[in-house]
Amino acid sequence: QVQLVESGGGSVQPGGSLRVSCAASGRIFSINAMGWYRQAPGKKRELVAVITAGGSTNYADSVKGRFAISRDNAKNTVYLQMNSLKPEDTAVYYCNALIETIRFRETNYWGQGTQVTVSS
Repeated sequence: QVQLVESGGGSVQPGGSLRVSCAASGRIFSINAMGWYRQAPGKKRELVAVITAGGSTNYADSVKGRFAISRDNAKNTVYLQMNSLKPEDTAVYYCNALIETIRFRETNYWGQGTQVTVSS
């Protein structure tokens, strides 16, 4: 019923920039918080950044000052602008959204993941 489709991953050299996007589609009444998580090989999935419906944001300490999350509510889309990328940012990045398909019925949805590789 609801899909999250990510795009924009890829490979970049250290110090470079990438922007990933995630569009939600399907039966959507409203979208509450949206966010990005990442999982590197052999590590647990971790929160990168989150943005509320009202636009409040929160970031992992490791990306503060380098990454910026934003959303376009009209397009049901969340973005993650990643600057000054480091090799340790290499991971699969997953979009996450808390979506009400019916009012007051909130479900947690995940995208399929997009690979971001930072390497020289």
